[in-house]
Amino acid sequence: MRRMLTLRRQILPGLLLLALINLINACGIEHRMIFYPSSAIESTPRQTGLEFEDIFFTTRDGVRLNGWLVPHSDASSTLIWFHGNAGNISHRVENIKLLHDLVKVNIFIFDYRGYGRSDGRPSEEGTYLDGEAAIELIRRRIGTGAEKKIVLFGRSLGAAIAAEMATRFPSQGLILESPFISIAEMARAMFPLLPIGPFLRTNYDVREKIKKLKVPLLVLHGERDEIVPFEHGKTVFDAAPEPKKFFPIPGAAHNDTYAIGGETYFRELKQFINLTGPQNASLLR
Repeated sequence: MRRMLTLRRQILPGLLLLALINLINACGIEHRMIFYPSSAIESTPRQTGLEFEDIFFTTRDGVRLNGWLVPHSDASSTLIWFHGNAGNISHRVENIKLLHDLVKVNIFIFDYRGYGRSDGRPSEEGTYLDGEAAIELIRRRIGTGAEKKIVLFGRSLGAAIAAEMATRFPSQGLILESPFISIAEMARAMFPLLPIGPFLRTNYDVREKIKKLKVPLLVLHGERDEIVPFEHGKTVFDAAPEPKKFFPIPGAAHNDTYAIGGETYFRELKQFINLTGPQNASLLR
């Protein structure tokens, strides 16, 4: 009897955990924990005085996506922006205006499948296909030398997608803002008492991707980030090969990095883009 009680105590936690994992998968909780899309377009760059091109394009698996190309007359580089897991491109209009005016780059920002006016339903592999289609679109628009004029910029979830794209396409450089290590490590940070990370189907393993990087890297992270721990950004940075630079943003949380960072934040972005341009790539150390 005593052996049976001991065995039950050993087995029961495992069964409860297995039941929890099955519940998460059956109810689609994992998907809803990662993706928070919004379909309503609440504003456009035109409302901030910017001209832009509203573009629809198609992925190689046939999904129709939507994005905005915001040109700058003095730009020598184009920033392809991979946004975070919530909302859509219309929730980045204020930031688009600041990047345009202060960093002086062309900006292409697009919605993943299931976000904004893009069709489909988001998934890890789906967002990689979306990233491929966005880059191929801009490469066609730029033409010769495109790989020396494109900067990949990913924020939060977008950092994972941008990091993957940097392993598939040559580029001028990679900027990651508030990157996490992986979905499993995020689950560990959010639910420290529930060891569900190894059972999740979504990976987005940024640390592993970044080890393969062959272009200059800039990592920015708010020191008071309440969603993605600051240590995640440092871990991703440490895993990357040179050349690279880490820029901590004192006082910044997850969603206010550019507001708290202010002029210094935008100066870091501009300096990185200028130093990694075709004329100055060797200057970054």
